[in-house]
Amino acid sequence: MVNFFRLNLSSNQAAAVTVSETAELPEALEQLGLSNSRPVLVIVGGASQTSEADFLRIQSLFVEVLAPIAQSLGAYVVDGGTDAGVMRLMGDARSQINGQFPLIGVAPTAKVILPNQTTILADDATPLEPHHSHFVLIPGSKWGDESPWIVKVATLLANGLPSITVLINGGEISFIDALNSVIAGRLVIVIAGSGRTADKIASALRGYATDERATELAASDHIQTIDLEAAPEELIDTMTNLLLN
Repeated sequence: MVNFFRLNLSSNQAAAVTVSETAELPEALEQLGLSNSRPVLVIVGGASQTSEADFLRIQSLFVEVLAPIAQSLGAYVVDGGTDAGVMRLMGDARSQINGQFPLIGVAPTAKVILPNQTTILADDATPLEPHHSHFVLIPGSKWGDESPWIVKVATLLANGLPSITVLINGGEISFIDALNSVIAGRLVIVIAGSGRTADKIASALRGYATDERATELAASDHIQTIDLEAAPEELIDTMTNLLLN
């Protein structure tokens, strides 16, 4: 059953729905007011175990590249929605550029802390990122359960228009995120130089395999790399063209 409600976050009010099965997603997105097709940018990964310099480069990627692309195209952006890692960076970047593009977080209900929630369902539950505009809260008892839902939400939102997944840094779950995107036929742009999972996949694409999962992903024709240190203009042009064609 789809349950629609509004969340009063620290910086804005967001629309949210809870769903119990993927068949409810079309109705849920319609209730959120997200029924118009647009290009979709999916953000997965993390932002940990990096040097201060690399973190600042990753932060700049969001503020100077990803958020401006979404704003200029009026694209949907879909991520995990919590106040951590790349989701926090995406929310902060949207706020910093005064972005109006829909930023949709998809997360397990049992793993998030809603505003004014008094009963915390898990020790590792995390607050929602306050600059997101919409949330889809899904069933699940562990981190990673949201991965196939993110893919499905992105596919429904795009409705035949272009969509790409951008993988930055990331841990174990990021391998699952990348694989689910590949299975769905969605191109994954791996940000080489951002660390951890992204760099393992980038190395595998260059023929230097250090992880079997990275090797399997690199063998698909749905993985490309872009270097974190590339000029912002180059990154914008590359990703914009992918979202327009």
